[in-house]
Amino acid sequence: MRNTLTGYDVGALLYCPANAHTSIADSLVGQRFPTPFSLAFCLEDTVSADSVAEAERILQNTLERISAASRQHTFFLPPIFVRVRSPQQLLRLAETYAPYAGILAGFILPKFFLDNCGPYVAAIRSISQTASYVYMPIFESAAMIPPAARQTALAEIREQLDTVSGSILNVRVGGNDLSHAFGLRRPVDRTIYDLRPVADILIDIVTTFGDRYVVSGPVWEYYSGEGWDTGLRRELEMDLLNGFIGKTVIHPNQIPVVNEMLRVSVRDYADARAVLNWDAGSGRLVAASAGADRMNEYNTHFNWARKIVLRAERYGTRP
Repeated sequence: MRNTLTGYDVGALLYCPANAHTSIADSLVGQRFPTPFSLAFCLEDTVSADSVAEAERILQNTLERISAASRQHTFFLPPIFVRVRSPQQLLRLAETYAPYAGILAGFILPKFFLDNCGPYVAAIRSISQTASYVYMPIFESAAMIPPAARQTALAEIREQLDTVSGSILNVRVGGNDLSHAFGLRRPVDRTIYDLRPVADILIDIVTTFGDRYVVSGPVWEYYSGEGWDTGLRRELEMDLLNGFIGKTVIHPNQIPVVNEMLRVSVRDYADARAVLNWDAGSGRLVAASAGADRMNEYNTHFNWARKIVLRAERYGTRP
């Protein structure tokens, strides 16, 4: 699985506290979740400090049950990730959970910023000598708030991350953590992009990393009640428009909405295919679209086209 996994395959990443869902293995085997999705077991901010050891043990039992079931039954097995608390815990758990490497895709690195970037990169290098996990750093630290220092810091982190780029599956952002720093919370009829102090940080992140890495959109905290799905669709539309692909989710209800929005329009897919199949030797680098309603240009639409096709290959098309 890890040999072919890309940042586009993560899609809807369902978060579960590592110590709160002991029946998750049964739910996976019983295929009770909409698919496709990815699964994250959290050992960080959903687990209190005095419960970490127990949560690690519960998670080990859960991984064992899922691993055993996967050898006996055929069911949708999502890419599985563990959100750790520190580089030290990452090093330890990479070894402890090594028997489950067949189902454990990798690790999520929280509050990734200058203070822990070096130790995390060092841990990735060390683990990579014996294992082939992938990693997803999350940019959610309040240290990113000062605008003058933020861009310089992100550029420095980019340089360090690029040294292990082959192990970085995608880059994630923490909308709720950043909103908390400002004392903000978006209502169901608003998107994260309406919270301008937070949106400015998210845009800086995708601007710094989006040319090389898949950058995933922030969590949407509503999963029932009036307008929750309309609000999620609206935010996903803005995510995609600004270069974010995928979404952290907190409830299975959100998975089908994310998958629906990740589908590509037939119009975009036709144009993307035309751009990727362009005869660059023809001397013409501009042509009308398949619908004859917009211009396709090889030199300026190639990167867009590649992303569109990668999404379509995984999530399909829509009218």
